Amino acid sequence: MSYRPSEEILEKYAKVLVNFALGGGTGIKPGDVVFLQSPLSALPFYRALRKVILDSGGLTIGGLADDMNGFSKYFYANANEHQLTAFLDKYYKGLVAQVDHRIAVIADHDVHEMDKVDPKKMMLAQKSAKPLMQWFDKKENDGRYTWTLALFGTPSMAKEAGLSLEMYWSEIIKACYLDYADPIARWKKTSAEVVRVAKQLTDLQIKDLQVKGKDVDLLIVMGGHRRWLGGGGRNIPSFEVFTSPDWRGTEGWIRFNQPLYYYGPKVEGIELHFKAGRVVKATAQKNQKLLSEMLATDKGASQVGEFSLTDKRLSRIDKFMAETLFDENIGGPYGNTHLAVGRSYNDTYDDSTVGVPKSTFRKLGYNESVIHTDMISTTDRTVTATLKSGKSQVIYKNGQFTI
Repeated sequence: MSYRPSEEILEKYAKVLVNFALGGGTGIKPGDVVFLQSPLSALPFYRALRKVILDSGGLTIGGLADDMNGFSKYFYANANEHQLTAFLDKYYKGLVAQVDHRIAVIADHDVHEMDKVDPKKMMLAQKSAKPLMQWFDKKENDGRYTWTLALFGTPSMAKEAGLSLEMYWSEIIKACYLDYADPIARWKKTSAEVVRVAKQLTDLQIKDLQVKGKDVDLLIVMGGHRRWLGGGGRNIPSFEVFTSPDWRGTEGWIRFNQPLYYYGPKVEGIELHFKAGRVVKATAQKNQKLLSEMLATDKGASQVGEFSLTDKRLSRIDKFMAETLFDENIGGPYGNTHLAVGRSYNDTYDDSTVGVPKSTFRKLGYNESVIHTDMISTTDRTVTATLKSGKSQVIYKNGQFTI
């Protein structure tokens, strides 16, 4: 008989998302509207989440997608250009106006369903959703919307990671503190430490970062009016500390030893070379075509949108999970670095973003793109900061922060 997490575990998991992750670490309020997106593969978790939202006084807009009958593959194989690019603006404007929060559950009935889909079609469909992302981003930057992501393990995902389904779920339970009597209290403690590190990094007033190791020799220029962020519930689990640097100052190269699954087919052995802020050379040992199409999605797709570090002492994840949400938070012997090409996070601006025009963010080197794709390295690296005072300081070594 296939493993299935207990009702108690799913309820704990749901409470972490609804009563901690949303609201920036404070949970929802009575009357709040939660947009709940989930594939059919995660139906038991979807039901647990609806129950907890109801018990917490919230309202649910449900979005349950059928991922079990190969429809995504059928869609890309049979949709015409109009169907690929159609954007239902009236519906989406109403949705954005109505919701206060969003929970998106990640689950794949078949990890390899999209392996032979034309990447051009996937990128075309992705580009059509740009207005929706911009509307949600604006509402978030105005302080009126929060979101979180979570994982529901399936047999296909466990097999891809080389684990039994029970072992896969054991990693989810451990990473999300679901083995604690009070997971939310534990998350608050972890989040406080992540926030402390982020504040110390911000207070250092860093000019640039030199990231060096056997798989990287990269210069990251911070840019003006930047801060580091982490904690607060966006993504469960999340142990990372991140910022969105000035994309124009990225120079050098980086190799990622973890595969990328974001668009379906696995892309392995990615290596990116940057000059004057843009990717000038990109190679992959597997699915090079998908990598190339991704980087050509729009003007900003080949520019940096995020730089992130995870301290191995915080993360309880020590196994490959074949899913970016977990793999970008892995601990292990050296923690991890993940770098995203594509859209920047404007909330790394060091003041309120309410009313700040797009032109200001552009002048500061915040990147704009319809994509935001995280790529992960878990090999050893040292990160040295050059401060605005001219002083140099190692901020990360041997998989942990030194501040």
